Amino acid sequence: MQVITHPVEKLRAALISSRPDLVEGYKQYSKEERRVFEDCLRKDSVLFQSITIHSDSDWISAHPEESQDFQSFFSNPYRKTPSKGHNTIYIQTIGSFGEAGVHTDLYVEWLRQYCQAFYYGLLVKTLPPVTVQSTGCTFRVNSNTHNLQLYAGDLLNFLQKKKPRDAFCIVGITMIDLYPKESWNFVFGQASLTEGMGVFSFARYDDNFYNHNYAGRLRRGSKPKPGDYSVFSNYYIPPITGTLLRRSCKVVSHEIGHIFGLKHCQWLSCVMQGSNHLEESDRRPLTLCPVCLRKLQSSVGFSIPSRYKALLQWVEDGGSAGKQAVKPTEAFQEYRQWLLKCLAMLE
Repeated sequence: MQVITHPVEKLRAALISSRPDLVEGYKQYSKEERRVFEDCLRKDSVLFQSITIHSDSDWISAHPEESQDFQSFFSNPYRKTPSKGHNTIYIQTIGSFGEAGVHTDLYVEWLRQYCQAFYYGLLVKTLPPVTVQSTGCTFRVNSNTHNLQLYAGDLLNFLQKKKPRDAFCIVGITMIDLYPKESWNFVFGQASLTEGMGVFSFARYDDNFYNHNYAGRLRRGSKPKPGDYSVFSNYYIPPITGTLLRRSCKVVSHEIGHIFGLKHCQWLSCVMQGSNHLEESDRRPLTLCPVCLRKLQSSVGFSIPSRYKALLQWVEDGGSAGKQAVKPTEAFQEYRQWLLKCLAMLE
């Protein structure tokens, strides 16, 4: 295992910048907020950990990228920033999310609420669900895992046409696996910064996805005809669990972060780290590192304590009034403890 560490002064420069106006902007944060930001500079940091690389198949090893500090993010002329007339995040479900009912409807609502807390200060709305057929997208059977996959490029084109006028961005979510091009095995999600849209799948977040008896596998040699969307009728949808919800929240917040202009994080353990496989994705926390937190806060303008309080409330709110289903937050208890530490430091 390799641990990626950075000299304190390099981390400080990545967070604060050397540009006088950005340094002055950093000074506008409260003493308590700067304490949280600068916790990463301490050897005995309470909140933030170094990135660990466990194999050559991990993202940083397989996809070398230039690191993005706060100054390079802020100076990017192409990054998207919410404005008064474009401050809503829209979520579009694509295909079935299981049998219709309270639990399924609440699953999408829980994701919407999490997204609204994570991107505190912006509105997050869901659009009416659509079928795979209505998107007109290309699909295939994966030659390795023998499950159905949707072509992400076609879904992005569909979302571009569906994007409401007041949208900051529109994101599509699906329980069906995705691929970005023929040569790739799969992709968890794909986003377009310039167009303000993204699409991502939760299919591989099912614990049983890689098992030989996975219910979503088609028979070997199965080759559905192009345009025959009947193959998606009664197609297997993973059960809703706390682990699936946690993994879904990670990918939603990660992909929307790209739309804001946040690149893959290489500073500290962070939800904006890239991931090549499920084990690596599970190692990635739900939290933003200080560098990425400052990037997002500078774009949205939220109160840092209020955002953490909203996230904590989401974790501690186990259900919805008048509903039977209970939010499965058992997989978020470590995150809850982390949020409590942050809020204690902000007092």
